[in-house]
Amino acid sequence: MGKNKLKKFSENLTFRCMIQPEFEAIFHKDHPLKGHWRDTFFGNDHPIVLELGCGRGEYTVGLAAAHPEMNYIGVDIKGARMWRGAKTATEQAMANVAFLRTRIEFIDSFFAPGEVDQIWITFPDPQMNKRRVNKRLTAPGFLERYARFLRPDGIIHLKTDSGHLHAYTRAVLDANNITPTVCCDDIYGKGIADAKLSIKTTYEARFLAEGLPITYLQWCPAGRQSFTAPDFPADELLVGEHTPVR
Repeated sequence: MGKNKLKKFSENLTFRCMIQPEFEAIFHKDHPLKGHWRDTFFGNDHPIVLELGCGRGEYTVGLAAAHPEMNYIGVDIKGARMWRGAKTATEQAMANVAFLRTRIEFIDSFFAPGEVDQIWITFPDPQMNKRRVNKRLTAPGFLERYARFLRPDGIIHLKTDSGHLHAYTRAVLDANNITPTVCCDDIYGKGIADAKLSIKTTYEARFLAEGLPITYLQWCPAGRQSFTAPDFPADELLVGEHTPVR
């Protein structure tokens, strides 16, 4: 492990906004903050928004800067990447930002029913291998996890360069009779990139430089607790798509 990465891990321990539980503290257990993020961590009753697979935390920080009336929590397992967002939030004294270092498979150990208002999934790994379809962050198994803590009227956002993941997620919604409130296969080309959608991560800047369209889906699960898998060709790339290293 490089010295720079070790330095980041060490500095992460000093950031109040960084929550890094040990595996034993959450495996088949509830974290102490579950149900108490507003009163214990943020000290307010503002809405809570998650960014899952937040990477460097650029979207989390960007949204939090634009909306101080809301609380934002970036979730990822890669602490060296999250360091960047946590450091920015600390240097700018952003009281409405947190970073949670954990596997998303354990996410419902941290949030109580109805505790989360919105979820953003930004540029996740599309998991193109057919044996890893269930690892997609919009697969039915993950949607069922989110349903355990998302408000019944809560919103999920998916922003991705992967046309295949976009189409797969549309198929999941169709299979479960959920109509997306927004669906666009090119947010910049079709002019729907508002202030929130125009926040650019490092990955997004790279994809745009390569000429890839950025897609967006928004939907409300409307209290649904179980989800059916779609009949979808999981191992086929869409025409012209590639899978960049993430």
